[in-house]
Amino acid sequence: MTLLGLGLVVVVVFVGGMALDLARAFSERRALAEMADAAAAAGANGIDVVSYRQSGELRLDPALARELAAQNLASQADNRSVVGLAVAADESSVVVEVRGAVPLTLLRLFTLGEPFEVSVRAEAGPRRGLAG
Repeated sequence: MTLLGLGLVVVVVFVGGMALDLARAFSERRALAEMADAAAAAGANGIDVVSYRQSGELRLDPALARELAAQNLASQADNRSVVGLAVAADESSVVVEVRGAVPLTLLRLFTLGEPFEVSVRAEAGPRRGLAG
């Protein structure tokens, strides 16, 4: 009976740990996605003004778009779990990739302390506003 009780405790700790750690991972993924979305939207403001004034064509200045996205990422306060950032841009869009590591709590006992990796990607491009 004691062995059965001990086995049940281990199973309950494992299931509870999995629920707790998965909830933390989903929450962290959402925070990283918000970070990437904001940076991509900021980068999409990097319009090539000279080209727009000359031809009316709306396109990005890739260097400016990367700089604006990187500045936005650097200004965000909640970046404690970020382990990797990548920003790429061309004339049509800016892509931001953010990787994070979520330290496990109860599941650390079963996974030798390895953190759970979360990765998100956001893409944005320039758009014309509504006229009139």
